[in-house]
Amino acid sequence: MAEAALRILQINTERGWRGGERQTLLTAVGLRARGHEVELLVRQGGALAERARALGFVVHTAGGGFAFGCWLAWHGRRYDVLHAQTAKVVAWAVAVAPLHGRPLVFSRRTSFPLRAGVWLKRLKWRGVTRLVAISEAAAQAPRSLGVATQVIPSAVLPIAADTLRIQNFLNDRALEGRRLVGTAAALSVEKDPVTLIHAAAKVCAQFQDVVFVHWGAAGAASPAAQQAIAELGLQDRYLLLGFEADVEQLFSALSVFVMASRFEALGSSVLDAMLQKVPVVSTDAGGLKETVSQGRGLVCAAGDATTMAAHILFMLEQPDQAQAMADFAYSAVRAEYAVDTMVDRYLEVYREAIVTRAQREY
Repeated sequence: MAEAALRILQINTERGWRGGERQTLLTAVGLRARGHEVELLVRQGGALAERARALGFVVHTAGGGFAFGCWLAWHGRRYDVLHAQTAKVVAWAVAVAPLHGRPLVFSRRTSFPLRAGVWLKRLKWRGVTRLVAISEAAAQAPRSLGVATQVIPSAVLPIAADTLRIQNFLNDRALEGRRLVGTAAALSVEKDPVTLIHAAAKVCAQFQDVVFVHWGAAGAASPAAQQAIAELGLQDRYLLLGFEADVEQLFSALSVFVMASRFEALGSSVLDAMLQKVPVVSTDAGGLKETVSQGRGLVCAAGDATTMAAHILFMLEQPDQAQAMADFAYSAVRAEYAVDTMVDRYLEVYREAIVTRAQREY
């Protein structure tokens, strides 16, 4: 007998478009394809609202945490299960649980260590019916507080390189004939652009044809990054290109993709690069160690510009070995991070959460 279709609400509070928002939409699309009824509660005016509506989803919006909580208190009972895809909404969803009375699943997408407010974290996470983490690194904090946590890695879709867009990019930036080393990361402290810039200086000193390209929105580390570029004389060799929508379509123009993060729950941009068969160098921060392990790329300690530069140089100097790693990584990612696999795992979690919630009520 076929299992009954579920009515599921996907909740995401972010305004921009990053890995978590893409995962929310991929989950929604996958669930709908299996016959489930999916709606979204998202940030008013955000990119996710626009993209979800374009795909024909029913989209509800709220302006802030309190508004999200009020909406859930008033409308949450419409659904069989609520899935919070961002941490900011979890406290409100838990607080109004007596009013909506529905099982709550939460996907933790960060691997930041616990600091202040540990008791509040424990209270919030224990109020969730099922807690999921996107990597073992992201699962460490809740498990340390005694909260059962299941790991379901985020999924990635193979995206075809946009040949015309790549050619226009190379022409517009006068990069034709250059070897490109690139990254896609916001200029935030946890992404550590300054270490990457110092590694770039070492690489550029060895190869005159190499240019570093950095896609990502401005952030708290922007002034330090700009200062490092100026002090190292890399104005023409390290290009800060800002946010670029669907930037993964450009990754095949790269000779090496680098991720310099100090904290990273998974590193979806690394997976995107692997799906473009681009050799990867990254730190071993958080989930990156899991993603790039077992011969899929080269890793170094966070903040280690010297080793990072050495790994980039190896990829540039040994292109055959670098491509062998990239080919192996491509096959591994296609097998381990498929959308169908992720959606099936979440469906199991939803059904378990419904049973658990019903047992608690009796």
